[in-house]
Amino acid sequence: MKQFRFYDKETILQLTKIRRFETKLGECVQVITEAGEWEQALQQSDAKYVLFGIPEDIGVRANYGLGGTDSVWQPFLRSFLNIQSNDFLIGDDILVLGHFDFGDLPQLIDSNAHDNDEKINAYRHAVTTIDDAVESLVKVIAAAGKIPVAVGGGHNNSYPMLKGTAKGLHKAGIIPLAQINCVNLDAHSDYRPAEGRHSGNGFRYAEEDGYLQKYCMIGLHENYIPQNVWMDIVNNPFMDCITYEDIFIHQKRSFVQGLADALDFMEGQPTGVELDLDCIEGVLSSAATPAGLNSLHARQYVSLFGSAGKPAYLHICEGATRLEDGRKDESTGKLISYLVSDFVKA
Repeated sequence: MKQFRFYDKETILQLTKIRRFETKLGECVQVITEAGEWEQALQQSDAKYVLFGIPEDIGVRANYGLGGTDSVWQPFLRSFLNIQSNDFLIGDDILVLGHFDFGDLPQLIDSNAHDNDEKINAYRHAVTTIDDAVESLVKVIAAAGKIPVAVGGGHNNSYPMLKGTAKGLHKAGIIPLAQINCVNLDAHSDYRPAEGRHSGNGFRYAEEDGYLQKYCMIGLHENYIPQNVWMDIVNNPFMDCITYEDIFIHQKRSFVQGLADALDFMEGQPTGVELDLDCIEGVLSSAATPAGLNSLHARQYVSLFGSAGKPAYLHICEGATRLEDGRKDESTGKLISYLVSDFVKA
């Protein structure tokens, strides 16, 4: 795991603001004490949730997007570790593993590519490196009977999250085939053609490679569904789509009803829980929207699927605290800390 940086207790406490008469999550969460024997230590840990970061924006750049999704992990972690440990959430059920470090890949690609096409191809090739690294880690976590919780990066990481979790659950004998369901709260389907790996086609690759069984999309914006992708969705009985317009414009059903319908569609089977922050109005992301869901909807979503569903993992992506064009918003990290804590509490 040369691309992964494991955290020890000292690292966690450096990010935790210790205060007299209070206890913060950072004082309670578990860590791996020996990085060289992390797989064995993970097996022995009684933590249910394993939290790690994927601070990268290569998949977004490979999709002609705006870089910056590598910026949210540290602000999130600082906010999360300073949540109060109390009867609502103690924190000892969470193991904070660390984060991936893919070095200066974007800078190397930018400085060596001769034109934009070459740059895009290089980014897409680099995404496969990220795929392999994330899949390997997630497979070990899932095989240990724990729930991976990944924060940061682009939605390209949905593919290795699905693939690694499916393989891990199959290895553990929890599912007969290396194939799981997925629910995705998102403004976009991320089901574009398999033209080379990027943030817009993770679910297409997962389905074509046989790791995705049922896929339900909630909150898709009709304006951003390519016609060919729409036809693929409506003609596939293993896919369901509840658009933003169906809920909030045409009012065919309420948001909670939409969540309940998605839950029924999963039929109680292990389900990856995906949340793309570009669906939340006003949140800084690679594809920020002025018209979308609010933070309450997102919190209801992760809470419901964390409690009433059978969550296989949680993946929160596409958010940023600093974008390539100079825009900044430090509150994104705090929002994610709410979402992760809601999921764990559920």
